[in-house]
Amino acid sequence: MNEHTLSRRLERVAAHVPLAARLADIGSDHAYLPVALLRRGAISAAVAGEVASTPFQAAQRTVRDNRLQGRVTVRQADGLAAIEPADGITAISLCGMGGETIRDILESGKARLSGRERLILQPNGGEPPLRRWLMDNGYTILCEELLHENRFYYEIIVAERAEPVAYSAEQLYFGPLQMQARSPVFLAKWQRALRLKQKVLAGLEQSEQGALHGKHAQIALQVRWIRELLG
Repeated sequence: MNEHTLSRRLERVAAHVPLAARLADIGSDHAYLPVALLRRGAISAAVAGEVASTPFQAAQRTVRDNRLQGRVTVRQADGLAAIEPADGITAISLCGMGGETIRDILESGKARLSGRERLILQPNGGEPPLRRWLMDNGYTILCEELLHENRFYYEIIVAERAEPVAYSAEQLYFGPLQMQARSPVFLAKWQRALRLKQKVLAGLEQSEQGALHGKHAQIALQVRWIRELLG
């Protein structure tokens, strides 16, 4: 993967970035996503934010090699601290991190959000707490995608600030729009998850510690939800 050929996962993220957006790609790594979108003429400007030195330098190199220094600003900063008011950001992407990490970045950087940006989020697990943060902070989920790549399932969640919305516990767990669409890859993911959780449940039933800490009840509830989902 490079700025010329994005992974399938990042291509699907790119598809949700509005045309002519001013994009902040947080945790940008090599800055492949913003550079690819600028090379295609799909966005007008970008900020690539990285907290660690090595990926920050890699992002600078990608921008320099593509002669885009005037249109991509690379900043070494923690989370949304990479965004400044003068950037006029209209879309924010956070990809390849756990859902809890993305939630924490959004929460700690709330002061940097105008509420008019589109959020394009690609968590690696931990989707329910991220969806709960969106709900609690006035964001409506506009689109959800699930793809299977290199043996892993990846979710993409697109959200914007809108009228208050209330999702049920099951909707937060599975994804409200994915529950409606019930795509083949969605059903395959949860069939696999059901098998794994049943094995965990069987192990916990032999463990007093598991029952003591409430893990048994939590996983038993999830197993029930998945069985009901799959019918």
